[in-house]
Amino acid sequence: MKTVFRQVALIGKYHAGGAAAAGSRAALEDIAQYLSSEGCEVAIEHDTASTSGIVGYNVLDVPGIGAHCDLGLVVGGDGTMLGIGRQLARHGVPLIGINQGRLGFITDIRLEDFRSVLGPMLRGEYEEDRRSLMLAQVMRDGQCVFKAQAMNDVVVNRGATSGMVELRVEVDGHFVASQRADGLIVATPTGSTAYALSSGGPLLHPGNPVWALVPIAPHTLSNRPIVIPDSVEIAIELVAGRDASANFDMQSLASLLHGDRILVKRSQHQVRFLHPRGWTYYDTLRRKLHWNEGGVS
Repeated sequence: MKTVFRQVALIGKYHAGGAAAAGSRAALEDIAQYLSSEGCEVAIEHDTASTSGIVGYNVLDVPGIGAHCDLGLVVGGDGTMLGIGRQLARHGVPLIGINQGRLGFITDIRLEDFRSVLGPMLRGEYEEDRRSLMLAQVMRDGQCVFKAQAMNDVVVNRGATSGMVELRVEVDGHFVASQRADGLIVATPTGSTAYALSSGGPLLHPGNPVWALVPIAPHTLSNRPIVIPDSVEIAIELVAGRDASANFDMQSLASLLHGDRILVKRSQHQVRFLHPRGWTYYDTLRRKLHWNEGGVS
């Protein structure tokens, strides 16, 4: 049976150095050769090609991958997948994650297993998993001064040396609460297993169209996480606090002034993940959170 994916892009870690860089290059070359043997035309993402030194394949930037490729293979960890996922979402290119280290929440194929696992997937035997993105803006005096997409979370938090921040939170224009805390996380289901989880937030199945609002070390113990529909628009206004910042997937940062408003709404784009046939989200949770260790599997 022939592959259903003809044009495949390989994306790797951009900042690996030393032994990690050598290992990454060897892994990418092995995967590229395997894909070619399966009848795929392989392209290397531009930054990946620059850092790895791999030659002999077409080199494409992200818009080029979106225009010409029908599959992206991400070799790295969840951070690598988050970065390329945000960029490729608008193009609708599905992504498969191959992890070189510890298995991630969204990069779930072991490097040593890629041949046995990729073969059936390339022939159409896979589970598709769509993840929503958030679109966030920082508004200052009625003007947008910063804009970004996020797959995991949008975080407003205090400065490194200052005290608490005071935040006014609205949902669809309705006042919810004034919160005094170290910060506030707006997490997608994908991000519910990241910073939000360590702050006491709930696990959210990615099939649910919801977000979680999770306070970070709130002053009032009754200030608890709340799950809300992702069809709303959230507004977070900085009322008080020094050196506060807004982070988008912990990748982008904007310094905030009093009166700044962070607006968060659902993006029109989704990220498409492909997993091996039989994959479920519960398997991922059990593996990553070490459920059932020492018990019956």
